Amino acid sequence: MLLQVNQINKSYGIRPILTNISLQILERERIGLVGANGAGKSTLLQIIAGLMSADSGDIFKSKETRVGYLSQNSGLQSGETMWNEMLTVFADLLQMERELRELERQMADPAVQASEKRYEDVLQKYSLLSERFRERRGYEIEARIRGVLHGMGFGSFAPETPIDTLSGGQKTRLALAKLLLEEPDLLVLDEPTNHLDIDTLTWLEGYLRGYPGGILVVSHDRYFLDALVTGIYEIERHVCKRYTGNYSRFVELKAAEYETDLKHYEKQQEEIGRMEDFVRRNIARATTTKRAQSRRKALERMDRLDKPAGDLKKASFRFEAGRASGKEVLHVKQLGVRFEGQSGALFRGTSFELRRGETVALIGPNGAGKSTLLKALIGQQPYNEGTLLWGTHVDVGYYDQEQQGLTPSNNVLEELWDAYPHLEEARIRTVLGNFLFSGEDVFKPVSALSGGEKARVSLAKLMLQEANLLILDEPTNHLDLISKEVLEAALLDYDGTLLFISHDRYFLNKMAERVLELSAGGVTSYLGNYEDYIEKKQELAELEAERNAAAAGKGSNGGKAGAGVNAGGSGGTSGGAGTGAGVGAGGAGALGTGGSGNAGIDKQQQREERSRQRKLEQVEAAIAVLEGELASLEAELLKPDVYNDYMAVQECQLEIDGKKEALAPLYEQWEALLV
Repeated sequence: MLLQVNQINKSYGIRPILTNISLQILERERIGLVGANGAGKSTLLQIIAGLMSADSGDIFKSKETRVGYLSQNSGLQSGETMWNEMLTVFADLLQMERELRELERQMADPAVQASEKRYEDVLQKYSLLSERFRERRGYEIEARIRGVLHGMGFGSFAPETPIDTLSGGQKTRLALAKLLLEEPDLLVLDEPTNHLDIDTLTWLEGYLRGYPGGILVVSHDRYFLDALVTGIYEIERHVCKRYTGNYSRFVELKAAEYETDLKHYEKQQEEIGRMEDFVRRNIARATTTKRAQSRRKALERMDRLDKPAGDLKKASFRFEAGRASGKEVLHVKQLGVRFEGQSGALFRGTSFELRRGETVALIGPNGAGKSTLLKALIGQQPYNEGTLLWGTHVDVGYYDQEQQGLTPSNNVLEELWDAYPHLEEARIRTVLGNFLFSGEDVFKPVSALSGGEKARVSLAKLMLQEANLLILDEPTNHLDLISKEVLEAALLDYDGTLLFISHDRYFLNKMAERVLELSAGGVTSYLGNYEDYIEKKQELAELEAERNAAAAGKGSNGGKAGAGVNAGGSGGTSGGAGTGAGVGAGGAGALGTGGSGNAGIDKQQQREERSRQRKLEQVEAAIAVLEGELASLEAELLKPDVYNDYMAVQECQLEIDGKKEALAPLYEQWEALLV
């Protein structure tokens, strides 16, 4: 066991935040900590990290257990360069390396060589030290630093880049990179996916899945939690409960648990009603008084169940368009933006169209200019080239991820009333109540609101605008998991046009009907959601590999073989006689074998087969992980200290049942993929 938290309590004044919180983390466990904004998740992590004291309770961990903690937006503050700061992680290994160099110098010294005993001593020291250095991966220092920096999005940065020249988000990413290199026994991460683009998120997931220690992570990224964690602790109404499985499994278990508890409660209430009715009808009758008194005593002794609390109160809203726009909403032609003082354009040649009712996602790496493009569309950012052509009756509503449209000196009520002075106070208060601002909350200053609260105020203003085109820049940032689901439901019911930026892959997958990928050279359009986009990218990468292999084969054979791969499907080149393969609609071959129209079908079948193989490998890997965990749990049941403890057996058996339930659909998927 890496960590055990036992009966932690924490209050701010008279307001309780955490009540009797208990959790435990074993070696190599990946645990997600979830709960609504303000539930106390960050407070608990700070208590675990030793940065805050609890009012009562205990935290147990061995002296050898090293805990590494990353708080939200905790940018790395240092006057060093990026490379030198990363090297500080390996200070002891670098000292060992200096000692090895010194021993090598001594071995080359004629005076040392002249003394057989002294020379043997130096050789012995060198052998032991070099072995320790190798075991601790001292020879991999540079490769490890480069690998983590590249994965965290710093591959294009010069190693000598000063840290104090980086942005806040970049400093946070660098702090995470340094923590990963330190490899503590337990990683405690508070919203590590903030400020990460999709490529970096994907890399981080893979890295953490193979991490040698345990992980406790707070995240509102459902895709990230599903891909990484094997257990969930939820903090709700100040208390904590554990669920086995990833986030999706937790949602299923929690819903099933509520239904079961509700049925038990209702059944007991029916029984109580029958018993009370019997007592009322029979207590005064001489012949049935004893039976009635017996029932009354049974009622008094009964352990009455509390009614299940159900879900927490959610925000409730919907977006409506005041009027319909024309069918053609927006034409962007060859748009380009270049900032003053920059040698090149941030992006150029950007062309795309929006039609009424479409839901389109804009994605790309950090720094590609996604937010700048949205600001150019709404007139907040001038563009240097290209044109914007708006359709008829287009009313634009814009959501800014930085919340710059809010006035810090206003309170919440004033913020909405200033924007919509024609509305009555009762209407404003009703809207704010739907966004979870009730009573005195409406008088909170905007400057004192949390990120999630500011997001809800901005969404309330946007809802009242009744725009028929919503342009949203990272709308799920700062929202907890419950609020994200409410926002998704509202946008799915929206009958206007939607263009949004998001790094939340679950949100992208659920919302997007088309994906626009922005790069310096323009926009590439992909039909479908995020998973469709990923599959198409893999397919294009395979086609590129085939094209390169064919070109390499052609070069080595002196132009005897021709290969053509394009949308038109013309197979082969006009080069020498050889084989030609056509992939595309026409699929017509040029010369030799393989040039028939069937070649396009064959290639499509090959791609489908590769896709099936990839999915099969992913399912087999997931099965292997779960089967390994299941075997460990079953071995745990055989230990005397477990099978002699009824509660431990019950807990272990519950986990085993959970693993088996998770395995069942995977086995079915595996069998289907084998066909």
